Amino acid sequence: MLAEEAVKAVPEKWPFTPHVMSLETSIIREILKVSSLPGVISLAGGYPSPDMFPVEDLRKAANDAIDEFQSTCLQYSFSMGIPQLRETIAARETKLGAKTKMENILITSGSQQGIELVARAYVDPGDYIVTENPTYVGALQAFNFYQSKYATVEMDDQGMLVDQVEDAIKKYNPKLIYTVSTFQNPTGITMSTDRKKALIDIALKYNIPIVDDNPYGELRFSGESLPTMKALGGDAVISLGTFSKTIAPGLRIAWMNCPEKIINIFEKVKQCADLHANTFTQYMIYKYMQSGKFDEHIKEIIASYGQKRDLMLKLMEKHFPAGIKWTHPDGGLFLWGELPGGMSGSELLPRAVEAKVTYVYGRPFFPDGSGDNTFRLNFSNASLETITLAIKRLGKVFRENMP
Repeated sequence: MLAEEAVKAVPEKWPFTPHVMSLETSIIREILKVSSLPGVISLAGGYPSPDMFPVEDLRKAANDAIDEFQSTCLQYSFSMGIPQLRETIAARETKLGAKTKMENILITSGSQQGIELVARAYVDPGDYIVTENPTYVGALQAFNFYQSKYATVEMDDQGMLVDQVEDAIKKYNPKLIYTVSTFQNPTGITMSTDRKKALIDIALKYNIPIVDDNPYGELRFSGESLPTMKALGGDAVISLGTFSKTIAPGLRIAWMNCPEKIINIFEKVKQCADLHANTFTQYMIYKYMQSGKFDEHIKEIIASYGQKRDLMLKLMEKHFPAGIKWTHPDGGLFLWGELPGGMSGSELLPRAVEAKVTYVYGRPFFPDGSGDNTFRLNFSNASLETITLAIKRLGKVFRENMP
């Protein structure tokens, strides 16, 4: 009788919270569905190339993890993450310029979880967050869940216009400053060292944390290496790092580099979320890092992605009509374009799909809802051949729709 009565249930009318009901579907995920149609070339997703996943080395690392740690690597583990991997990450962070101890590192289930933990720990409904305009759409999704508001700061080719930040702080009293300061998603722009220092000075003056989301920092193809926000700012900065772009995203292992005095807060918040990150993949990555192959692997990624970036830029010069502008990033995964006034990236997307190519139009990256004449292209996931064909197709769409 109970099973028969259960068909009368109306689960769609169960009392979900207002902020859950206000969540919007990810525009990028919707575009990726279209990208899977036959013959469509996608320049939309922020995917690393699967050709760069070190499959055989990870297979060996997985076997080595089981051989050495046996059932331990299959058991519940520490909310902070396994000590071996935390030590390894701390040593690498220190090598890259940010003096770090194991006690500063919390392992997360992807850096998206790091953003979510920050939001859960700091943001109450109506609180303001300082962000670049545009900024990473996944961060906006995480912050929006907690009903945040945004004090947006414009960018140029040197990154966030830091002289606008102090005015935003005085006006909105924000809880934190969120930035992707190196090879930014979506623009590919890197904040200059002088601006990083100025931003840190402002954050210290008003005692506001900087959250520096740094998934792309090791993927520099050209130009001078710059110190990270964490290296410059120390305990003024919470930095987020990940193995998703340098090893493989499916492993879902990333980290927060936090001041030791507050990392226990994030540990408690993470316990509420998922107890701990995947034990086995932590041990697997630890054994892979211990093998000494990671640095050589990074060099291979840089060579591959750098070649793809160079080709895409060359083809854009050849096939895109005059009036379209784009960035020339020194690393990362993305190029960012700006269409002439009167053109809409969102309105042109269906025409691009008809031409069998997709991109991400820019508006979702802007907290203030602007940027409809912008677009993002990903160069890491496509082959050289498909990049060539995709830019030809996209150039034709743009030429046919110029005002």
